[in-house]
Amino acid sequence: MRNYAIRRALINIPVIWFVATLVFLATSVLPGDFVANRLALQGINTSDPAQFARSVEAIKEDLGLNDPVHVRYMNYMGSLLRGDLGTSFESKRPAVDSFMDGLPYTLQLSVMTFFFAIITSIPIGIISAIRQDTWLDYILRIFAITALAAPNFWVATMILLYVVKFSLFSVPITESPLLWEDPATSFSKYIIPAVVGGIASGATTMRLLRSQMLEVLRQDYIRTAWAKGLGERLVILRHALKNAFIPVMTVLGLSIATLLSGNVVFEYIFGINGIGNRILRAIQARDVPVVQAFVLIIATFVVFVNLIVDLLYGLLDPRIRYS
Repeated sequence: MRNYAIRRALINIPVIWFVATLVFLATSVLPGDFVANRLALQGINTSDPAQFARSVEAIKEDLGLNDPVHVRYMNYMGSLLRGDLGTSFESKRPAVDSFMDGLPYTLQLSVMTFFFAIITSIPIGIISAIRQDTWLDYILRIFAITALAAPNFWVATMILLYVVKFSLFSVPITESPLLWEDPATSFSKYIIPAVVGGIASGATTMRLLRSQMLEVLRQDYIRTAWAKGLGERLVILRHALKNAFIPVMTVLGLSIATLLSGNVVFEYIFGINGIGNRILRAIQARDVPVVQAFVLIIATFVVFVNLIVDLLYGLLDPRIRYS
């Protein structure tokens, strides 16, 4: 397994390089630029073309934007090899600092979302399979399809409106404390996006786990387990679920990976100062180094989460051998 992990890690290096190249080229052709935004905010007089041109050139020189694209690309790649993800145009701080500042908020929302995804999707998938074609199965399938089809941001917005209208509980908008800072306020802030996002994220897992369980429950070794007189809980959890969970693990791994970057809308709606909100502000401000750093970190995280998921297959199925 160690040799397999090393080979996969080495293969991931060209993938990360390709992502870094794509994000560099994409941010190099964004409409508008940070210089124009800064001059607009500074109120530079545009009626004097000479003064305006000098201001533009001075800022571009300061930010290193006067160099040709290929020179900037080589400088960017050289900085990445040294572990330098760039410096924010706006704050003059390392671009990774903005990511680290928003990481605790996004991690809390992601962990809560994943928790609700697990506690809803796995029980529903199992119950729907073992009670196939009963009224309970139909209700759970309708619930899963609805959760899959309904736009989660719209559902979260509607719930927020009802909570505010009927004063069910207070949802802070201007503050975003973490659980260890103010548990009650933080819980009321994160609970709606976490529950709605968790159910929506788990809807695919519900459907996949049900179909996998139905397939596994028809296997000969399951019928043998029933014939031996094993209890339902033992047959379902130890024999059926363990084998049905292998493809589900892939979906859960992708869910974990996308939660880090997929909460942009929720963070914007609920005023959570996490990674999604920060990268949105960086795009609007054309703060290119911050955008590049965020995308590269998230892509690296996704790549190595997939590697971890592949390694976990061997724990679920001892027949899997890595060579």
